[in-house]
Amino acid sequence: MSTHQGEGPDADPGQQLISVTRKGTRESQPLPASPDAFVWLRLCQEEAWRQGVPRGRRLPLWWTLRRPWRPLNYHAARAMFDRANDLLGSNWTLHDLRHTAAYRMARDPKMPLTDVQWVLGHAHLSTTEIYLAASREEVIESVLAHHARQAHQQVLPPAPAPGYDPASLNVLFGRRP
Repeated sequence: MSTHQGEGPDADPGQQLISVTRKGTRESQPLPASPDAFVWLRLCQEEAWRQGVPRGRRLPLWWTLRRPWRPLNYHAARAMFDRANDLLGSNWTLHDLRHTAAYRMARDPKMPLTDVQWVLGHAHLSTTEIYLAASREEVIESVLAHHARQAHQQVLPPAPAPGYDPASLNVLFGRRP
């Protein structure tokens, strides 16, 4: 994530943008964020500032909560996840958050996959397409729903082709008139 706070170029609540630094190019890219993201950012900042984290227009958005205060980088965030996982008996990673967001966006029928590709910074659309694959549970649910719809459809025999006498076809196929 980028390093400047609040009113700087890296968090723009008015436009709902938070800038990230791309891993490959090291370029800064503003990305849309939910209104909730800015609420949580501010709550985290307020708590950190109460504890003594430095604040200022050109200082980092995210800080470690252990002294000495340091900007929260990838390795510190990973260590934070490791500590939380130890307490919870789970195994979540930062990348799991990225995958979850990507999966949800890709599965939204009103969001073009090319937009998801741009947000994720994928060079190739085929990389983004992996998020379209349905889970085992989704496939089972979908197929069971298909079978239920089929079971409720009324099956009517096809109408005879022009020129055939329906009474003759009933006799031929053993159907009652």
